[in-house]
Amino acid sequence: MKKLVIFDLDGTLVNSITDLGNACNYALRTLGYSEHAISTYNFMVGNGVRKLVERAEPDANPETVDKLLTLFREYYDDHLTDKTTPYPGIPELLRSLTERGVAIAVASNKYQAAVSRIVPYFFPDIPFVSIKGHSPLMPVKPDPSIVFSILSQYPTPKNDVLYVGDSSVDIETARRACVESTGVSWGFRPISELRGAYADNIVTSPEEILNIVDR
Repeated sequence: MKKLVIFDLDGTLVNSITDLGNACNYALRTLGYSEHAISTYNFMVGNGVRKLVERAEPDANPETVDKLLTLFREYYDDHLTDKTTPYPGIPELLRSLTERGVAIAVASNKYQAAVSRIVPYFFPDIPFVSIKGHSPLMPVKPDPSIVFSILSQYPTPKNDVLYVGDSSVDIETARRACVESTGVSWGFRPISELRGAYADNIVTSPEEILNIVDR
């Protein structure tokens, strides 16, 4: 049985693509750039907000990227729960894991200030042992540093850890950290991406994660 489950946030625990896309479109629009359809943001997110902005406007120079990033954060900080919702079955999954005595953590490439607000807002009754977002002192996933940081807070043998995410970034993070990976089908990326990244497990519903944890 696993003793610690580390979850990615966006695309795994919550569907946040509309709020992310709206924030990015606001930044683009403010500086006179073309906006994107919300659906296209599924393939822009996953590597942190700076990379999202760079993908949204690949012709922007570093100074302009900084301006876009500032605008993005100004908007997103005021609207980060407008359209975002937990995926169906996720609150129940987290409660079931807690009842089993399994520790739960979050490892996100989204900046820490946003993660620290979103997770307690949607899951106020879940006793997370660690809620980690991106900070300037830590490289973004798939670098495994964020996993190691969680393990330093909640020491757990790697064989007892399960990492759950929705993209190849997450599967690669788990591989580099030498922990078991599970890809979820309900997120921002297709199952083919998870298979191509050699996920140890792929699930189509949250309750299936309980079976993996209980093995």
